[in-house]
Amino acid sequence: MAIEKKKTMTQEGYDELVKELRWREGEERERIKNDIVVARGFGDLSENAEYDAARNAQAENEARILQLKSDIENAEIHDSSKVAQGVIDIGSTVKAVDETDGSEVTFRIVGSNEADVTCGKISDLSPVGRALIGHRKGETITGSVEASGFTFSYRILDVTRD
Repeated sequence: MAIEKKKTMTQEGYDELVKELRWREGEERERIKNDIVVARGFGDLSENAEYDAARNAQAENEARILQLKSDIENAEIHDSSKVAQGVIDIGSTVKAVDETDGSEVTFRIVGSNEADVTCGKISDLSPVGRALIGHRKGETITGSVEASGFTFSYRILDVTRD
C-alpha cells in the first residue's frame, strides 16, 4: 500500500471530515441496510432495481468511509497562530478588488481537499491561493492559470482569520 502524503487543512475542514465519517458509519449505514432489507422483500434479486440501487449506495458509502478515514489519518491541521497577524495563510479570509473589472471578491484560503469555489473556498495550492499566501492588506497580486490562460490581478482590501 502506498504511503499517503499529509494533507494540510483547517481545523474546520478536519472537523467536517470527522462529522461526515460519523454520519456515514452510523445513520447512513443503517438507512442503507434498511433499504436493502426492504428491497429484498420485493422478490427476485436478479431483476430487482431497488436492490441493485441499495447495494450500489452501500458500495459508494463504504468507499467514501475508506476515503474519509484515509484523509483523517493523513490530515495535518494548519496552525495559523504561527503566522503573523494580517498575513494571508491557510484559514484566512481575504476581501479584494478585481483590478480588471472593479468587482469585490472574497476568498477563504483552505487546504486542497476543502476547496469549494461555489462557497468562496479556494485551495492553498490553486494559482490564486498560492499568489495570495504571504501577502497583506494593501498589496496587489497578479498571476495566471496556464491551463486556461486566465490572468488575474487583485488588490487586497482586508485579511481576517477565524
